[in-house]
Amino acid sequence: MRSITTLDIQYAHRFYGFQGEAQYLHGHTGTLTIEVEDTIEPGVNMVFPCNEINKIAWDVLKNFDHALILREDDPLLPAILEIYEKQGIKDGSPRNTMKGEAFKTSLATAYPECRLVVTKETMTTEGMIKIVHELLKDKLNIAKITFTSGVNAASAEFDAGKEKSRCPLCGVLLDENGVCPKCGYRKH
Repeated sequence: MRSITTLDIQYAHRFYGFQGEAQYLHGHTGTLTIEVEDTIEPGVNMVFPCNEINKIAWDVLKNFDHALILREDDPLLPAILEIYEKQGIKDGSPRNTMKGEAFKTSLATAYPECRLVVTKETMTTEGMIKIVHELLKDKLNIAKITFTSGVNAASAEFDAGKEKSRCPLCGVLLDENGVCPKCGYRKH
């Protein structure tokens, strides 16, 4: 069975080298749907609490919200960083409070201080799915991810993997010591 949650992300990007309208810098509201698959945890009668899926995903994905997403070879990237430097916001500002943890993967690097994500590939709906899966595959048993951005959408299914130990009281993943980080339950 699956538990499903959605997150909305506001972002700007462009398709560098593309021969259509998307070559221009533009913004979107993207909707990300994450489906987590596992057995139903009897104590809470659910696969995984959707608010916990949302929290786990948002801890990483908030780096994409109100961010500029550019491919690493885009000539706009150095110009943007130079302007941010002149503005005094490259290393953050007091009003930039919605920062996720910085990350670097084979597909993308997040610079939360300046609301920037730099990607290896053009950030299409398909590209976003690959990045999200890479960031969350070890944290959730992801069976499917769908990303809709404007009139564009893509979806991919994944092998959800093996069952993960979850708390019988609140349904969240137990840590490596068998302790629930939410309620303190200890697996015997």
